[in-house]
Amino acid sequence: MIARLRKRSKPAQPRTLKSLLLWRLVPALVCIMLAALWLSNFQLRQQVDLAYDRSLSGALRSIDHNISTASGGLALEQPYLMLEFFELTANGQVYYRVATEDGLAEIGSPGLPLPDKPLVSGQPQFFYAEYQGMPLRVAALARPMDPPLYDNAGGRVIVQVAETLESRQDFLQRALVRAVERDVVVIAIVVLVVVWTVFKAVRPLERLRQEVERRSADDLRPVQAQDIPREVSPLVDAVNLHMARFATQARLQRQFLDDASHQLRTPLSVLRTQTAYALREADPQEVRAVLLAMQEGLDRAVRTTNQMLALARAKDASLAEGGLVPEPVDLAAMAEGVIRALLPAARARNLDLGLEAPGGAVRIKGVDWLLREALSNLVDNAIRYTAPGSQVTVRVQGGTREARVVVEDCGPGMSPEDIARASVRFRRGAAGKNKPGAGLGLAIVGTIVEIHGGRLVLENRESQTGMRAALVFTLKSFPDAALRHKIAAH
Repeated sequence: MIARLRKRSKPAQPRTLKSLLLWRLVPALVCIMLAALWLSNFQLRQQVDLAYDRSLSGALRSIDHNISTASGGLALEQPYLMLEFFELTANGQVYYRVATEDGLAEIGSPGLPLPDKPLVSGQPQFFYAEYQGMPLRVAALARPMDPPLYDNAGGRVIVQVAETLESRQDFLQRALVRAVERDVVVIAIVVLVVVWTVFKAVRPLERLRQEVERRSADDLRPVQAQDIPREVSPLVDAVNLHMARFATQARLQRQFLDDASHQLRTPLSVLRTQTAYALREADPQEVRAVLLAMQEGLDRAVRTTNQMLALARAKDASLAEGGLVPEPVDLAAMAEGVIRALLPAARARNLDLGLEAPGGAVRIKGVDWLLREALSNLVDNAIRYTAPGSQVTVRVQGGTREARVVVEDCGPGMSPEDIARASVRFRRGAAGKNKPGAGLGLAIVGTIVEIHGGRLVLENRESQTGMRAALVFTLKSFPDAALRHKIAAH
């Protein structure tokens, strides 16, 4: 069995802007110029005919002026001298004919052709005809006879003058050659100007392409749009915006990898050491103690990983194309859901976890899962840092200009320096040095609140120990598209 190998056709390469412009402009210009050339030649022929017809009209009027019927017959006085003069000016053979309309009387060249259309008295008519095998230009004029012949009161006399076309055609040919030469030069100049203009116009684009090609893979600086046509500037701006987004995304990815390697290397190393110790240990009590320590280390690693992923998701959502679709979020219902989810952790520490909210809904425009993540981090921190037997209270407050979600605890509080640097990643305050965690909770909260155009307010309670953390949102009447743009541009 013989298999035939078919040669695959290569995909068509996209045409360059220069070739696209030239292949569209040059043929169009050539066609337009050729049409203009044809029109000018047509008009030139009309002008030549008009000039020569004036000479024919003069001869026609001269012959008509010398026609007489006063003698009772058709007479023409001295036409030959006038015709000889006309032949000298026309540089060709000249024919004439004077006859009555009924053909009973005729002088000159017999059978000189008449026009196809009837003659109008007093109006000369010019037309091309053939006489004795020669092409002619003929002028014909009809007028009433005065006095009439043969008692024919309505009779007319017809005067015709004709000339051969040698002189006319020679002059026309020379004029056409000069016109064609001129128009060809104009066409060539216009095409050269168009080609030069196209190459000049796309040269900045070529420089832009070379600049981008010479860059290294990690060079994401904005492209300089110098000497770029105004129509291309929006494209360059869009490319720079895309490069800025890509650079930010790459920075976040590198930051996440650095954070992951920094925060997970130590717990994994400790787990590996603990596993090796447990494998060497024969005492069941020691093995159990090691397993409990390993479980605690795994819990810390899982919590750290979840917080890092939440922080990455929050920042990635703020940079996503088009952002996230905002929707009305009821802060009271959201807070109730968070408290229900964290109630087992509060009971495990014997804490009174309560919610104070108004009877109606307190709504803002936002992303529900991000707001739940922010509030969950605040409530979780309050549960972890509050002494057993104390209280943690979540308050939802609504107003005409602002909406607040406040979390109060009875913990040790924070120093002014710790409050000022609370949103710094992996930084833990003095109160959390001996607590499990990675220092990411408040960083996640700060990022999410900033995405929603709000602010995180941290302050120590005045009358007693403890912290008051508030998520403050400004109530603005802006459309969804504006919030999407704000989330995307964060």
